[in-house]
Amino acid sequence: MPPQFVDDKSPICIPFILNRLKLHHQQHQQQQQTSPDDNHPSPPPPPLIIGLNGLQGVGKSTLVAPLAEALASQGVPTLVCSIDDFYLTHEEQVKLARENPDNALWQVRGEPGTHDITLLKSVLSSLLSHAPTSIPQYDKALFAGQGDRLPPHLWKPINTNLSNPSTSTSKPLQVIILEGWCIGFRPLPPPLLFQKYASPSRTLQNHRLEHLLAINEKLREYDEVINSLLDALIHIDAEDTEYVYEWRLEQEEHLRLARGDPNAGMTKEQVIKFVDAYYPAYELYSEGLREGLFKDKPGAQLRMVVGRDRKVKQVIEI
Repeated sequence: MPPQFVDDKSPICIPFILNRLKLHHQQHQQQQQTSPDDNHPSPPPPPLIIGLNGLQGVGKSTLVAPLAEALASQGVPTLVCSIDDFYLTHEEQVKLARENPDNALWQVRGEPGTHDITLLKSVLSSLLSHAPTSIPQYDKALFAGQGDRLPPHLWKPINTNLSNPSTSTSKPLQVIILEGWCIGFRPLPPPLLFQKYASPSRTLQNHRLEHLLAINEKLREYDEVINSLLDALIHIDAEDTEYVYEWRLEQEEHLRLARGDPNAGMTKEQVIKFVDAYYPAYELYSEGLREGLFKDKPGAQLRMVVGRDRKVKQVIEI
């Protein structure tokens, strides 16, 4: 039986988040003091945006719920959203795959280039100004597992009660946690990508160099939009990146047990093929993330290194 999830990460993450939030509010207050406007009340500080990066199957999605609950219990309204909800529509995914038939990395969703970064930027900008916003919802089960974005009337409304502060009982968001397997990845200079491609690897040589360069170029947009808006980053790293294959197998076993269907979920061969579609990005960009995302904000990145059992073995603030 696959191991049950044990949350040993929230007790590490909560103090880190609260400390970054305190610094965030102090900075906002200083800005208000240097440019006061006596004719208008001070607006609430924009939410603190925290990126959450982790390998597939490490427990990102399971962690964010207790994180949000713990923060809310301390009077910190928190929104959790996933980059998965910003995948291209099914029609757009099909178009991307058709226009790049030889690039296996764009035949399935996941890699940079398969998300709607313009939509993500629009949503985050609205959230930062506390404007009424709708969070897209994505159903991975549609189109036989290819997935599709749900219509806008099914999106999650946020800040709808803040439009009339005199009657609203809702409090403005203070924290946004944006989780995703590629959050914080930065594109590589081509010479460094060439060097990695020429070195022994698990999956890089399965792809043509120009296809990896295309992914790398798309990642620039992610860097400009997502990373530029992040105030802090939580990185759940692993002692061995290849644990991701075993963790994904365990997730499929959980699915079979939950449904009581021995045929549910992916087979071992399907899991390997699935993870192989993501693994080139791990091989290209994980090292850079470990070195630190923020050059001008020391202490804004929390890196937790976990073992095969997903339990934290080392904690590093960068």
